[in-house]
Amino acid sequence: MTMTAIPQDDLVATRRRLHAAPELSMVEHETAAYVAAELGKLGLDDVRTGIGITGVLGTLKGGKPGPVTLLRADMDALPMTELNDVPYKSTRAGAMHACGHDGHVSILLAAARTLAARRAEVPGTLVFCFQPGEEGYAGAKKMIDDGALENPHVDRTFALHLFSGLDAGKIGVRDGAFFASADEFDLTIRGKGGHGAMPQLAVDPIAAGAYVVTLLQSIVAREVAPKDPAVVTVGQFVSGTTFNVIPDEAKMKGTVRAFDADVRKSMPERMERIIKGLAEALRFEYEFDYHWSYPPTVNAREINDVVRDVGRRELGADNVVEHDIVMWAEDMSFMQEARPGAYFIVGARGGPESAFPHHNARFDIDEGSLAVGYRMMVALGLAG
Repeated sequence: MTMTAIPQDDLVATRRRLHAAPELSMVEHETAAYVAAELGKLGLDDVRTGIGITGVLGTLKGGKPGPVTLLRADMDALPMTELNDVPYKSTRAGAMHACGHDGHVSILLAAARTLAARRAEVPGTLVFCFQPGEEGYAGAKKMIDDGALENPHVDRTFALHLFSGLDAGKIGVRDGAFFASADEFDLTIRGKGGHGAMPQLAVDPIAAGAYVVTLLQSIVAREVAPKDPAVVTVGQFVSGTTFNVIPDEAKMKGTVRAFDADVRKSMPERMERIIKGLAEALRFEYEFDYHWSYPPTVNAREINDVVRDVGRRELGADNVVEHDIVMWAEDMSFMQEARPGAYFIVGARGGPESAFPHHNARFDIDEGSLAVGYRMMVALGLAG
């Protein structure tokens, strides 16, 4: 197989165009219109818009028999203000591509151009999936509900994520659960307000909340097996108005993450048992709401092996890394529950400027990583 020359200038130009004009989840109207217009130039068999509100699908029937393969890129940005001083800095206050999704779109668009030009070599049918709302809005599920995995019936899926925790030039793969589930909870503790100098006449929701935060950690420390990674994080704790008043209530929000399905399922009961016990001991009332969100992202071994084989051929065996689990969550998990799939990471760290963590206001990528993602997506599109 002869690899088409890497369109590095186009990859960078597209990525920077998108980076400068980020759009938040489920309102990616300009990005979706740009993607649809570019796909419309390629002579694809079908381009569908408005899938899952702002998602775009392009279908390419290849010249050889083979499976129906979906290649996915997410499009949304985050509600953050960028702190990088670069020519392609976000021009929209309060919105930033701080997770690499601009690069994902650039990679898949470039791969679609190449694969369309090499249609005769493509086995089966390709579905180019540009997905909205990954950042907490389950855009993948919305696309599934709108028929993204049918007409044609998708047999397998591939997705990638640029990752500042891995050196540029490398990809990371893992069989089974790679990314965690991510569920959310809301807790309101209702006590009895009073004077800060007379706590005996009050029921202090702040003191009670402090016990809740501490004891929730005992679930992971003492109830979940050490071999089963899990996280219970209280990310928001709001209460009180001034220094000498005990308030009536405290509110908390948090996230729960796990890899094992049984551990995930058990978490709300375990949490409420602790909260209920503390409520009796400390005399408060409470409301506890648990919200199921993203399941773990689980890679099918046989599809992952395709990624390994392609990666070793395209990048060299030393650049295909068996990677540890990652505690972030991904709504590609919904597609990989419905169809066997592989999700891999593409190293984007080329130095200190591209080593900031995802969701950081100084996040950026080594743009050489775009070529790695492009080579992988083209080769996966050509893999039978």
